[in-house]
Amino acid sequence: MENGPIIVQGDMTILVEVSHSLYAEVRDQISPFTELVKSPEHMHTYVISPLSLWNAASAGHKTQKIIDVLRKYSRYELPFNLVTEVQTLMDRYGKIRLVKENNEIILETDDSFLMSGILNNRNTKPYLGKKLSDTRVLLQPMSRGHLKMELTRIGFPAEDLAGYAEGDKLTFSIRDITLGNKPLKLRHYQKDSSQVFFAGGSEKGGSGIIVLPCGSGKTVVGMAAMEKCQCQTLILTTNVVATRQWVQELLDKTTLESDQVGEYNGSNKSIRPVTVATYQILTYRKRKTQEYPHFDLFQKNKWGLIIYDEVHLLPAPIFRLCADVQATRRLGLTATLIREDGKETDVFSLIGPKKFDIPWKILETQGWIAKADCTEIRVSLASSEKITYAMSEPRTQITIAASNSLKNKLVKELLITHKKDQILIIGQYIAQLEKLAKEISVPLITGSTPNNERVKLYKSFREGDMNILMVSKVGNFAIDLPDANVLIQISGTFGSRQEEAQRLGRLLRPKPNENTAHFYSIVTKETKEQVFAMNRQLFLTEQGYNYTIKEW
Repeated sequence: MENGPIIVQGDMTILVEVSHSLYAEVRDQISPFTELVKSPEHMHTYVISPLSLWNAASAGHKTQKIIDVLRKYSRYELPFNLVTEVQTLMDRYGKIRLVKENNEIILETDDSFLMSGILNNRNTKPYLGKKLSDTRVLLQPMSRGHLKMELTRIGFPAEDLAGYAEGDKLTFSIRDITLGNKPLKLRHYQKDSSQVFFAGGSEKGGSGIIVLPCGSGKTVVGMAAMEKCQCQTLILTTNVVATRQWVQELLDKTTLESDQVGEYNGSNKSIRPVTVATYQILTYRKRKTQEYPHFDLFQKNKWGLIIYDEVHLLPAPIFRLCADVQATRRLGLTATLIREDGKETDVFSLIGPKKFDIPWKILETQGWIAKADCTEIRVSLASSEKITYAMSEPRTQITIAASNSLKNKLVKELLITHKKDQILIIGQYIAQLEKLAKEISVPLITGSTPNNERVKLYKSFREGDMNILMVSKVGNFAIDLPDANVLIQISGTFGSRQEEAQRLGRLLRPKPNENTAHFYSIVTKETKEQVFAMNRQLFLTEQGYNYTIKEW
């Protein structure tokens, strides 16, 4: 395309011209098989990675369609090596398969040379058993997940067609009218995503990740998947508040009875046909040298489905569990697959590939999530702190910039501007939050706040008894505050794209009147925090959000 919106380069990167009239269109077209890595003002950089292509392949995207999209929008001829590399990587997904025969799992491929390499690879060899032919080999018991991880790491992800144990049956349905007397009908994307995951009960489905924006009803997607599976289910989530929200939603929106749904956390260890547990309790142990005493929860019932809420947050020890439960259907729910530790490939191998994704802006246009105005306000460092900042070590500089005392004055101005709104203030540093909370006389929730007190404060905010609430990073995930329409971020975790997306997500539940939310990120200019802010915004930029930059 003459003067096309993208420049495709031989190093597997794509430059996208932001000011081009086709920018939004091409962004949505390339997002299923690319990842955003840079988003300065005029030219955004995407990369085509092996993982992005394997996710695309598992979702049914074809190599030729990807090449056609690139050719359609590219300003120049596509580099020959890129076309070849895309074809090679896409072809690798499904080249190796796991199948089940006579209750044994077999690794198979049509390529005897490839099988020879796998049999002699020191990382895959320990998980393989008896050789059945030049293209087929038995797996060692309990090695399904571990082998899948190693195959992905060497660049040949296996398509897992070995199926699943059904688990104990549990008959229930989603209500047409909730117990709260509200009509309930699955939205089109909730229905589609649960169907794609279940795949009619075949081995083509049953494991994978649903990626949907915060506020779009991922919990309902989990319930829809449970309804299709009709089996006992273990749900893992981030904290006690989240477990109780899951329990409330299950009892309100399904025909499950209260004696069928249990909580498993630090204060309540009730195992029922549907059990909602926290990641924290599963990874708890008194000493590092001890085993994890709650890991046996995975064997307490014959679970037919495990749901991993906020799957991008999986703690490292849980990966070990995931590797051992590959015979159980696994559903991951998240707003973003980004992990700052780079373990996206392990999530891909052990939970499953991305099965369903929809751009945030599409759901915004359809009215399923709120519109959001994103504003970064850059504040000078307080004069009294400039010398200390200049003379400090890099790590200390980050803390000084994030805790800039002038931010408090700006927050007070924003509170006046939005005095009629429901406002969340969120930050990383407890001392900073405590000081501001005292200055403006607002309650603060941190990790040390008792769960009963958290529930009480969230309830007061939801019901409008208070219109300002402060939270530490415990507010990043799984809190249901549907009427919040302003969020003021005063500090964050370095350059975390994941955190930025989750924090905006606190505002995106649809609003009854003006369906618009306001997200303010306060940043100390000409410091490391300003550099981090650019990286934090990457994922949201990919989703079509623009940040207005203001100086104060």
